[in-house]
Amino acid sequence: MKTTRKCRALLSVSLNFVALLCATTAFFTTYWCAGTQRVPKPTCSKLRRHNCIDYGVNETDQNKVHYSWETGDDRFLFRRFHTGIWYSCEENIHGPGEKCRSFIDLAPASERGVLWLSVVSEILFIVLLVVGFSLMCLDLFHSSNVIDGLKLNAFAAIFTVLSGLLGMVAHMMYTQVFQITVSLGPEDWRPHDWDYSWSFCLAWGSFTCCMAASVTTLNSYTKIVIEFRHKRKMFEAGLREDRDFLDQEALRYLQDRTLQSVSGTVEVHSSQGDRARTTLFIPGPGPGKMRPMLTSGDPRQTRDRLGEEQC
Repeated sequence: MKTTRKCRALLSVSLNFVALLCATTAFFTTYWCAGTQRVPKPTCSKLRRHNCIDYGVNETDQNKVHYSWETGDDRFLFRRFHTGIWYSCEENIHGPGEKCRSFIDLAPASERGVLWLSVVSEILFIVLLVVGFSLMCLDLFHSSNVIDGLKLNAFAAIFTVLSGLLGMVAHMMYTQVFQITVSLGPEDWRPHDWDYSWSFCLAWGSFTCCMAASVTTLNSYTKIVIEFRHKRKMFEAGLREDRDFLDQEALRYLQDRTLQSVSGTVEVHSSQGDRARTTLFIPGPGPGKMRPMLTSGDPRQTRDRLGEEQC
């Protein structure tokens, strides 16, 4: 089934909108990476009776030594955490809810420049997606001229491709910074195990939709240009054929008109007698004027009379 220009433009707008929605959601959420952190178990209290260390009745007595019979991983608590571009949030083991810290502060000092560059690239990624989406909407709803539509398609494809490249670079830089922070970050934050989460999937999904929108827009632009070139070649070929046909018709018309003008200058008048009289039109005294000369049927007399007239 052959898709029309409007259908291709609608497909590009839809893909760009999905990419913009996914990129914006991923940028403001904190689920790029998620996992668990191993921290020492807190002391049991009246509010917390599970996943804690119970020292007995006198755990508040500072003069007594407290013993714990738990060894190995039993002495630790595995709390969940999730991290985004801006914040890292972990489970609060001392109460309900979560506590969040700035991920920029958690990153090593040597990697903060790369992290800020990743943040700027993400912002430019979203801004260029907005520009490309606006141009595609103008092409879809407000462009009645095909030439204007081609220009909008070209600019929309350029902005969309640039945004996709910036998004890819931003995602890769953030991944690099996070992996280094896992190894060199603060001791109380380092994950025990972690994996990429749904925000990270949305970020790369937005990149995929962005590149698909740019390819669709470029395909639409290229197809329209090829159709224009084909129609132009067909028009020029038809014009050459019409020109050759018109030249032949004009030549025939001029030949017919010349023969008619030559034959019309001589008129033969039949008299009631045996001799025929011929009226010959010869040039007159003025420019472009003709005057009749009545002659007899004898060619010799006619020739002599023409000589006299010319003299």
